[in-house]
Amino acid sequence: MNARRLPQRKRFSGQSFNRMLPNMMTLLGLCIGLSAIRLGLNDRFGAAVIALAVSAVIDGLDGRLARLLKATSRFGAEFDSLADFLCFGVAPALLLYMWSLQSWGAVGFLPPLMYASSMALRLARFNAALDSAPKAAFAYNFFTGVPAPAGAGLALFPLFIGLEADQLHLSWLHSLVAFPLFTGAVLVAVAGLCVSTLPVWSFKNFKVPASSVLPVLVGVVVLAAAIFADPFGAGVLLDIVYVAMLPFSLQSYRKLAREAEERRAAADQPEPDPAS
Repeated sequence: MNARRLPQRKRFSGQSFNRMLPNMMTLLGLCIGLSAIRLGLNDRFGAAVIALAVSAVIDGLDGRLARLLKATSRFGAEFDSLADFLCFGVAPALLLYMWSLQSWGAVGFLPPLMYASSMALRLARFNAALDSAPKAAFAYNFFTGVPAPAGAGLALFPLFIGLEADQLHLSWLHSLVAFPLFTGAVLVAVAGLCVSTLPVWSFKNFKVPASSVLPVLVGVVVLAAAIFADPFGAGVLLDIVYVAMLPFSLQSYRKLAREAEERRAAADQPEPDPAS
């Protein structure tokens, strides 16, 4: 007598949690960026700036987490770019418009419009580069133009100073940096940096010498303490350091490009004939 066969259970099919986790982090960052806009509408600009900083930290982690979990996908890359456009393109532009430029009406809306449009173009160029021919090995250590999170930080420079001036009760400094001409000029300048072809260090493959590991860790601790103690003053300092770094980044790129060209030229030269 044949034994009765038990019905086989259907195997559950779907996405694993590991593959969903990076996209969930991107979605979390997107929600925080949207919340920053809501905080700005309620005149809580300090909380809005902190929300964008948290969104930037999440943006720096989700891609690395996807590579670590081997969960990278084209969907994730496109979703990340859309989230970046809202968090680092639309949100900073709207915050600065509500904080400073609104008093100039339609004219005051032009710098935020230019900044958000430039950020969209910058992100579209980045996505298009994913399908282009491979770059030289050294070029992977550089962004083309200022990346979106750094661009948002630079755009918020007047707001950083204004919030710091409020804490120090320096009304004259607040009035100076909140003047629409200054805020608009900063937005336009940052928009130009985002769509430029300026090579900017990415720090993704940055290697720290063994002798410098401890000083770097100590520096990170000092930076974290400064951010917690005075986040807006730390934002001002980081923006100044970042802008000061750009000429050195360009110099480094040109040096590496020149060395690569010299190696290519040397490899193309014919070897001397030993019989001659």
